Amino acid sequence: METLGTLEDLPLDYREALTARNLVPLWPSLRAVLPPGRPASKTRPTQWTYAELKPLLLQAGELTPIEKAERRVLVLANPGHGLEKMQASASIYLGMQLLLPGEWAPAHRHTPNAVRMIVEGEGAYTTVDGEKCPMSRGDLILTPTGLWHEHGHDGTAPVVWLDVLDLPLVYYMEASYVTEGEAQTVTAEASERAYARGGVLPTPMFNRSGRRYPMLRYPWQEVRAALEAQAADAPAGRPVQVSYVNPETGDDCQNILGYSALMLRPGETLRLPVRSPAMVFHLIEGAAGVDVEGTAFELAEADTCCAPGYAPVTLINRADGPSFVFIADEAPLQKKLGVYECRG
Repeated sequence: METLGTLEDLPLDYREALTARNLVPLWPSLRAVLPPGRPASKTRPTQWTYAELKPLLLQAGELTPIEKAERRVLVLANPGHGLEKMQASASIYLGMQLLLPGEWAPAHRHTPNAVRMIVEGEGAYTTVDGEKCPMSRGDLILTPTGLWHEHGHDGTAPVVWLDVLDLPLVYYMEASYVTEGEAQTVTAEASERAYARGGVLPTPMFNRSGRRYPMLRYPWQEVRAALEAQAADAPAGRPVQVSYVNPETGDDCQNILGYSALMLRPGETLRLPVRSPAMVFHLIEGAAGVDVEGTAFELAEADTCCAPGYAPVTLINRADGPSFVFIADEAPLQKKLGVYECRG
């Protein structure tokens, strides 16, 4: 490939004339923005272990009352982007959030989409747009863009969950902001029971809700049962995986990031297709090895790691029984933009 000219090749007075007029020559930086063969990635393979994170999160609960924090969160930041950027990948933000018994995280709504993957504890809930969603380990709860949401805790022990947001993208677009609100009146309990069986929907379907996000809580017990049923029929080597979708349309449950759960059968090693979106892996149950293009991680329950796009990823079950992994990725966004790739 032909070597392009550098900025230093240009006379100083010419460069100063460009700068004075807010102009920049493209060719010295062309290969940086259009690298050959594969995108340049700031996202590094990175792991966050819950055993190391949890004591620091509980200490945050001692140091900072909820009234001073609003949301008591430790951000899982990828060093490749710079810790100050508070992002796990180009489009994914991760945070581990703590709510103590009796606490209430006040109602607000914001432009970024968020989901909550519950890590441990009982007795807490999220109210989303008037719908009360109880929190149990492994549950996925949506708080989509523009919907009021708040968190409360009526239990007796700390509750922890993993926040996943498309905040980096929305912030980059200069579209990120929050609106504060008052406590919501609960108008409905979580509606996931209406969609608890595949192929069965309330009748008449579209008159039932008319909502963009008809299902806000995806209980882990239902997702786990679906994976186990699929595993009973899936041949060796075929991934056992389910996606979190809108039950009325079959589309991704949110617009920018995609979410799925994967089961690793006993003794299974699974090589994932090489895909363009970055991915986050969070272990719900079991034990698993994750190899990201030669960088190896060992995940215990509640551990999290991330992989850049275009990186080969291999998952290995380290448990005697099945292991279950929650996955977040940037596939819906890339598909909408027409840049999604899957290389086998």
